[in-house]
Amino acid sequence: MEQGKPLAGRTAIVTGSGRNIGRAIALELAARGASVVVNGHRDAGAVSAVVAEIERAGGQALGVMADVASHDEVRRMVLDAVGRFGSADIAVSNVAMRPMQPFLEISLEDWERVLGTNLTPAFYLARNVIPHMRARGWGRIVLISGFDGFWGQVTQRAHNVTAKAGLHGLAKALAREFGPDGITANTLAPGAIDTERDWSQYAHQPREAIAREIPLRRMGGVAEVAAACAFLASEGGGFVSGQVLHVNGGHYMY
Repeated sequence: MEQGKPLAGRTAIVTGSGRNIGRAIALELAARGASVVVNGHRDAGAVSAVVAEIERAGGQALGVMADVASHDEVRRMVLDAVGRFGSADIAVSNVAMRPMQPFLEISLEDWERVLGTNLTPAFYLARNVIPHMRARGWGRIVLISGFDGFWGQVTQRAHNVTAKAGLHGLAKALAREFGPDGITANTLAPGAIDTERDWSQYAHQPREAIAREIPLRRMGGVAEVAAACAFLASEGGGFVSGQVLHVNGGHYMY
């Protein structure tokens, strides 16, 4: 293991890593020595920029454009990772959409689209990485959820709340079944994080009002979420499995 690079020799796949939380996670894992697959669907320029940033810092990265709502494309991405770096040790599922819709206005297509974006890709990713993890007797699966899946405080997002809660159910099932193979599975639930987003979808939650509700009196940063993810992906996090790690500044507590 390279000095100061605890994840050297590991390969991480981070979906939705062209910007915001996913980008921060990709950079953090690379800084800790992992070879990183940077994934995006529409913005190839953003993916290339993250790859270039990792490589400038001396790390290894591969950009893969893939729609994680497609099982075939997720399978291809995992095979690309193994073909390039020799393994798939860390899998971070970080793709979501959060449309604001009154429940009775959610169409069947809307429901399927949100669950197909927020929940199903985590299943696809786990399904394809676990055989490679089992072969090496080591693996880390981190599913990025959100506080709305636990607190349920956000109204008019029933499909998103359902998907976010479902991610933790999936993590627990994976942790139980594949723990004997040296694989951990956990959920990471960011709270109010300052990211680039469409604030029109948060008109009922002004940024300043949110910050006043948080004991730390500020929103979180993407680097803080990335650090929590890196812990779950580390050797030090190896006895943490089937859990949810909330990164929310004490906004709500269990």
